[in-house]
Amino acid sequence: MIFHPLGKYILLLKAAFRRPEKWNIYRKEIMHEMVSIGVGSLGIIAIISLFLGAVTTVQTAFQLVSDFIPKSVIGMILRDSSVLELSPTISSIVLAGKVGSSISSQIGTMRVTEQIDALEIMGINSPGYLILPKIIAAVTMIPLLVIISIGLTIFGGYIAGTASGALTAQEFTTGITSDFNSFTLTVSMVKAVVFAFLITTISAYQGFYTSGGALEVGQSSTKAVVISCIAILFSDYVIAQLML
Repeated sequence: MIFHPLGKYILLLKAAFRRPEKWNIYRKEIMHEMVSIGVGSLGIIAIISLFLGAVTTVQTAFQLVSDFIPKSVIGMILRDSSVLELSPTISSIVLAGKVGSSISSQIGTMRVTEQIDALEIMGINSPGYLILPKIIAAVTMIPLLVIISIGLTIFGGYIAGTASGALTAQEFTTGITSDFNSFTLTVSMVKAVVFAFLITTISAYQGFYTSGGALEVGQSSTKAVVISCIAILFSDYVIAQLML
């Protein structure tokens, strides 16, 4: 039944958002997780974004064969697709694999080695101490990574478009600056925040309720990535339907 795990998920979130015992300890954990999630993921996000922009530009230029369509449309298509879909969704799916599996395996290992039991014996709210800093760090850093991804996707498209001769630098600049709707950026940031929350909470849930040994920790990590990706794609559709 879906209601049993959903209930456990909601109760875990309720425990995670309980008032902390000492904010100083949480503050250190939040800063550590921000560095781990944000700075640690910057390299893979940069590489993916550059190539996403390059591939999108080349393929769009290949499909626009009509002389009646200005070449500047290529830049416009790249800009809108990057802001609305490519950067928030693809980046979040990649982060679900990198960050989500790390969170799940980390908490899962603590569970099977009875470290979480030791925290609870000492009177520490283990869901709050282990999960809340990760949620705050992800909700803060993943939108920043998405903004960086948007910029690098457009830059990658510019390099590929001008280098291949598909369009000139002037045509590309005209395309990315004309008829820009700032609301698309708002939609992108909403997606980034929702995806960040889903990645961290689903992965933490899978890790927190791991039982067994090393094999079960690996299974929990795999399950966390799969469920996170499905949740990202489903919420992507829901947000697009509600906001656009």
